[in-house]
Amino acid sequence: MAPVVLVTGGSRGIGAATALLAAEKGYAVAVNYTSNSLAADEVVRQIRAVGGNAITLQADVSVEAQVMAMFDKLDAKLGPLSCLVNNAGIVDVACRVDAMDWARLQRMFATNVLGSFVCAREAVKRMSTRHGGAGGSIVNVSSAAARLGGAGQYVDYAASKGAIDTFTIGLAKEVALEGIRVNAVRPGIIETDIHASGGQPDRARQLAPQVPMQRAGTAQEVAQAIVWLMGSDASYTTGTLVDVAGGR
Repeated sequence: MAPVVLVTGGSRGIGAATALLAAEKGYAVAVNYTSNSLAADEVVRQIRAVGGNAITLQADVSVEAQVMAMFDKLDAKLGPLSCLVNNAGIVDVACRVDAMDWARLQRMFATNVLGSFVCAREAVKRMSTRHGGAGGSIVNVSSAAARLGGAGQYVDYAASKGAIDTFTIGLAKEVALEGIRVNAVRPGIIETDIHASGGQPDRARQLAPQVPMQRAGTAQEVAQAIVWLMGSDASYTTGTLVDVAGGR
């Protein structure tokens, strides 16, 4: 029976690249999306076209009830969960802290932090040997912004990813004896459409000269690190933050 992975925010960018690569490696894939059903359907279509097994699961990870319903559907449609990739996340328009309103901050932390916590909670309930599970792996998608700070642009986003780094280390230690490994990747400047959603569609190209490798990364390069961390090749790796940032 194929191992099952849930990729949150799996309809585009790093999430989509991870879903496609995981399927290529033999995983059955649940592609979570919030609103772009067409993009999620296309990822599933590509996986099924080459003989893979994939489904879409709609849920806004910032809403606990929707997360609970998503995991119930996952249990029913694909069976026991083996891996969770906490990839769903948002960024906002460039803004100083002294101009950030409460609604922006609530939205940022509800999606990027609380969503990851609740998805991990439900994954642990299913995977932990303490709860009768067979073990598994959680990979959180953080950001190089967690250590760079995002000054003048998105300190809130950077702070939310700093929380993910701490969460990764703490949860890894908490479940280390329960068959679950927990790691994170910290992408740097990556060519995805998240920049457009933050009002800076050309950001990756503009910042490429600041990267020691002098180029932006690709979603596929980040996916390679995620899928490695998911699998048995990383069997002695937990509580680790892997930078995929071209040296930045």
